[in-house]
Amino acid sequence: MPRVSDGAAPGTSAETLASISVPDRLETVFGTMDFFDGLPLPDTVTRGYDTLDLLRGIEAFLDCVPGASMVAMRRGLREIGVDSRTIGFTAPRCSSAPRVLTANTETTYGMTFLALDQDGPTVVEAPGNSLCFVNDLWQRYVTDMGIAGPDRGKGGKYLFLPPGHDGDVPDGYHVVRPATYGSWVLLRALGGEESLLTARIYPLSAAADPPEQRFVNWAESDFNTVHANDFSFFEEIDTLVQEEPPDSLDPERAGQLAAIGIVPGRPFQPDDRMRAILDTAARTASGIVRSLAFKPRDPSFYFYPGSSWKTPWPSRSHAFLSPEGARLLDARAVFHYVGAGTSPAMAAAPVGAGSQYAYTAEDSTGAWLDGGRNYTLTLPRGIPAKNFWAVNVYDPQTRSLLRTDHPYPSVNSLSGAVRSEDDGDTVIHFGPTAPEGREGNWVQTVPGKGWFVLLRLYGPLESWFDKSWRPGEIEPA
Repeated sequence: MPRVSDGAAPGTSAETLASISVPDRLETVFGTMDFFDGLPLPDTVTRGYDTLDLLRGIEAFLDCVPGASMVAMRRGLREIGVDSRTIGFTAPRCSSAPRVLTANTETTYGMTFLALDQDGPTVVEAPGNSLCFVNDLWQRYVTDMGIAGPDRGKGGKYLFLPPGHDGDVPDGYHVVRPATYGSWVLLRALGGEESLLTARIYPLSAAADPPEQRFVNWAESDFNTVHANDFSFFEEIDTLVQEEPPDSLDPERAGQLAAIGIVPGRPFQPDDRMRAILDTAARTASGIVRSLAFKPRDPSFYFYPGSSWKTPWPSRSHAFLSPEGARLLDARAVFHYVGAGTSPAMAAAPVGAGSQYAYTAEDSTGAWLDGGRNYTLTLPRGIPAKNFWAVNVYDPQTRSLLRTDHPYPSVNSLSGAVRSEDDGDTVIHFGPTAPEGREGNWVQTVPGKGWFVLLRLYGPLESWFDKSWRPGEIEPA
């Protein structure tokens, strides 16, 4: 028989009772909350729900930046004539005219968005000698193509199947199954414009006789692809939620969005109260993520002790996972607020392949970079880049290339104009005016504006990974 006994009764101390109760008046950062013996009074009920909606709006913004960014990118490309059967590209390279998150001025880009719900199974022919990848509409990694993909840079045909596709799958393709109908295709052709123009995108139904490929050159077009930082951010997210399969989003983020009124198959129609709260949430969250990005408190963001150089992938995981498998929420928000597109070949590139990145908005004293001052950055000799290196300058407001008198705010090894010092080091100059005789090593900045810099290494070498080579800090001149 089971043995049954009465439990002890140690009693409940006053301290314990206080810890499980609420006082009649509670002062919080959100205002005073009043209770009658634990029961919220009417003003407290209102304040409680206002606070809850604000907090959920802030969390939804931070967690859903990747999706809003894709919606804004697709909308911007559509405005200049890029649809699912058209490739937008930069010939010869991207200038500072488009508003595109941390685009570079060296690589010939190609971009489009698949529309598998409209076009059905779709073929992408990747150019050879390229670094291409695809993210779904929540900006999750789908596949690499080119050097880091299964075609190993020889060029190949990729077949993208819509979610839930159960039809026959023909041979001869690298088959890919994204979770969303829309997917962002980024083509980076190391062979330049001629190579990129060999890319093709067409429905599988037209594979026997593919139509002539349409291209739109947007290198010098003034248009916006950056998501909103006000209430309309949530309208961007609603667009995504309504167009994509409900199960394409994880239950946690789907729950966050449902809590603020964004639900598949239902109109998003917040009342004036909720609209004002969500506008405040978006503006607050955009301020928070700027702190996370430019002054992270997590030491793993920093490449070197005592340095301001930061990595966009602090755990080297393209999915922003810790070694223990936890999602690094701050890292995900930071990366997708400042940049676009993630893949293993970027986050954890093997030696000699893919690309690596480091960024900073601070000088060696920890002060923000000021467009009215002069600075230098020393890159020691032996810059560890098999293909090329580049230093690009960006506007911290738009996170896009800084607009100056020069359309290409960068210094890079492809320009042919960079001069090294006698000891082999490369000194890069920043400021409103060029130092005499060093124009090829200079990036113009704008008085009254801040800026930040991104160092890119394409084909990073071992000395980058073992940190035997490191960039200098940005020094006030």
